[in-house]
Amino acid sequence: MSTPRHRPRQQRSRFTFEAILDAAARLFERDGYAATTTNKVAELAGVSIGTLYHYVPNKDALLHALVERHIGQGMAALTRVAEELRRTGPPLEETVRALIEGVVGLHAAEPRMHRLLFDQAPRTPEGITSLRALEASLAAEIEYHLRRLGAGGTDPGLTAFLLVQGVEAQVHGVVLEPPHGRSAETCVRAIVDLWVNALRAISDQPVTKDS
Repeated sequence: MSTPRHRPRQQRSRFTFEAILDAAARLFERDGYAATTTNKVAELAGVSIGTLYHYVPNKDALLHALVERHIGQGMAALTRVAEELRRTGPPLEETVRALIEGVVGLHAAEPRMHRLLFDQAPRTPEGITSLRALEASLAAEIEYHLRRLGAGGTDPGLTAFLLVQGVEAQVHGVVLEPPHGRSAETCVRAIVDLWVNALRAISDQPVTKDS
């Protein structure tokens, strides 16, 4: 019978923490990581500094929590893409386009926050671990589809890893800062064409059973 009494407190606690994270995100974007302080975050969130320290010990922990939230949202979005691809099993070009557009969505949803978290803010070991886990999960899903389509060359696991690393770097650049005179949409189409053609070029090679 104690659970119903505790649930509202847990909900309020979660709401307070989300308010703190939202305030930190706004200040990091507006003032930069270096100029943001925990006192400013607490003031904007409408909580005392003691309440903030109840959730996080310092500014680095706030950054880590934002990275975790951002990556978690990305993982959820890519999982939905992966589930749809497994359900429909489309051909190579449609599969590559859906996966790349999924990555594009992670950058385009909150471009300023993405730039802050991955370009400007100091990297933490925990954040790097979470990012690598996301990349590994995406690479495993891509490997599955490369094997399904016979488009992974002699080492589909390595091909999938290279695709993840290459697409991430390419999308990161063209979505946040498209080359002069070109739209982000044009650049994304070029990335899709690049990888589809590259995968087709090795699709007639035998596929190994073990990566």
